Amino acid sequence: MEQKKPALRKQLSPLSVWALAFGCIIGWGSFINPGKKFLPNSGVAGTAIAMVLGALTMVIIAFSYAYMVPKHPKAGGEFTFTKACFGKRAAFICGWFLVAAYLTNVPMNSTAIGLIVDGIFGDVLKWGFHYSIAGFEVWLGEIIVASAILILFGVLNIFGVKKAAFVQTILTVLLVVSVFSLFVSGLVSSHATLDNMSPVWGFDKEAAIQAGAYSSEHAIKDSGIASSILATFAIAPWAFVGFDTIPQAAEEFKFSYKKIIFIMIIAISFGAFVYITNNTIAAAALENWPDLIVDAEGTPWLLLVAAEKLLGPFGKVLIGVGVSCAVLSGIMGFYLASSRLMYSMSKDGYLPKLFGKIDEKHGTPKNAILFCIIISLSGPVLGREALGWFVDMSAIGASIGFLFTSLSTCVTLKRDKDGSKLLMAFAILGATFSLAFIVLQLIPIPGLDGVHFCWQSYLMLGIWIVLGIAFYIKQRKHIVLGNLNESLPDGV
Repeated sequence: MEQKKPALRKQLSPLSVWALAFGCIIGWGSFINPGKKFLPNSGVAGTAIAMVLGALTMVIIAFSYAYMVPKHPKAGGEFTFTKACFGKRAAFICGWFLVAAYLTNVPMNSTAIGLIVDGIFGDVLKWGFHYSIAGFEVWLGEIIVASAILILFGVLNIFGVKKAAFVQTILTVLLVVSVFSLFVSGLVSSHATLDNMSPVWGFDKEAAIQAGAYSSEHAIKDSGIASSILATFAIAPWAFVGFDTIPQAAEEFKFSYKKIIFIMIIAISFGAFVYITNNTIAAAALENWPDLIVDAEGTPWLLLVAAEKLLGPFGKVLIGVGVSCAVLSGIMGFYLASSRLMYSMSKDGYLPKLFGKIDEKHGTPKNAILFCIIISLSGPVLGREALGWFVDMSAIGASIGFLFTSLSTCVTLKRDKDGSKLLMAFAILGATFSLAFIVLQLIPIPGLDGVHFCWQSYLMLGIWIVLGIAFYIKQRKHIVLGNLNESLPDGV
C-alpha cells in the first residue's frame, strides 16, 4: 500500500484567520508613517479619505477572493486561481509578484525594530560595527536583535500552524487594545484639538525644508487636494495587503468557506480604523507637527511624541506595545503566506521541488519557511532606508495579485454562470482599480508627485523581473510535469 504523503493540516479557526489577515494588514507603517508619509503628503483629511476609499476598494476586490476560494480551496490563492483561468505563464507571473508582495513585508517589518527601540529606549542598540546606507546608520546591535526575532518567529512557524496562530491571535488582540486606548485618550484629552490638524491636506515638504521652516505658504492649495489624496490612495495595495493572505491558508481552514468574506471585511475595516486613528491622533495632539517634520535634524516619531503628550510615560508604553505587536504579527503572518505560496508553486513545478516538501512531524512547508528566513535577514542589513523600497515592491506585487484574482473571477463567472451581476460588476471594478494602482505606481504623472516609484524601487523591480525570467526558463519542463501530475488521478 502506497504511503500517504505529508499534507498541510486543518487547524485554523475563523479567529486565527482574522488574526492572520489583520496582523498582516497592520505593520510598522501605521505607527511610523504618519510623520514620514501620510501627514506631509496627504494631511489628516487626505489620509482619512484615501484610507476609506482604499478600504472600500479592497472590500470590492475581497468579494472576488471569497468567490474563488471555494472553487479552488488550495494553498496558493491568486496563483491557483490564475493557473486555472489563464494558464501556466500567467500563473507564474502572478505567483512571482505575489512572492515579492508577501516576502518583502517580512524584512520591511524587521527594519522597523531598530526604530522602535530607538524611540522607546534610546540608543541601546547602537553599538559595535556600523555603516551608512542612503544616509542612515546601520549598527551591529540592531542587526543582531532584528535577525534574532526573524529567526525566532520563522522557527515558530515551522513548529506548526496551530502554535503560530495562537501567538498571532494574542499579538493582534494586544494591538487592537493599544490602538483603541490611544483613540479614547485622543477623544477625552484637552491636548488633542481640531485646530492642530491644519494643514488638513498636507504641505509641500521639500519647499518647507528649503525654506528652513514650515509656513502657511507651503500648504497644499485647492488644486492639490486630488494629489494629496492620491499620494496615499496609490499605496492602498501595500496598506491593506494581508486580507489576501487568507486564501494562502485555504487548505488549513477548519470552518466553512462561506465565512471568508465576513472575515475579510472585518479585517479591512479594522485596518482602516487603525491607519486613520494613528494618523489623526499624531496631528491632533501636536500643535507644531509640520515644524517637527521639517526639522533639519530629522523627523521624530510623531505618534510616539503625540502619545506621550496625551498620556505621559504610559503613552510611550502603549505605543511600544502596539507597534511591537504590529511588527511581530506582520512577520508571523507574512512568513505563513509566503511559505504557503511557495509551497503551492513548488508542487506544480514553478519553483524547485524542495519548497514543496511538508515536514512530517509539524505538517508545515519547512524548507519554504527556511528560505523565507534567509531572504528576510537582508532587511536588518539594509537598514531602515530600505523601508520605502520594500513598500513599493509590496504594493506592485499586491496590485498584480488583485488584478489576476478579479480577472479570474470574471472568467469563472462567465464560464460557470453561478454568480450575480453585482459580483461581476465588483470583479470588473476590482480589475479596473488594480490596473489603476499599477499605473499610479509605475508611471510618473505630472502633478502627482510622490505617488510613483523612486529609482531604487525601479531597480529592485528590474532585478526581480530578471530573476523571475531566469527561474521560469530553468523550471519550464518541471512546470509542464507539475501540471500534468496534478491532472492525474490519485495513485497514478
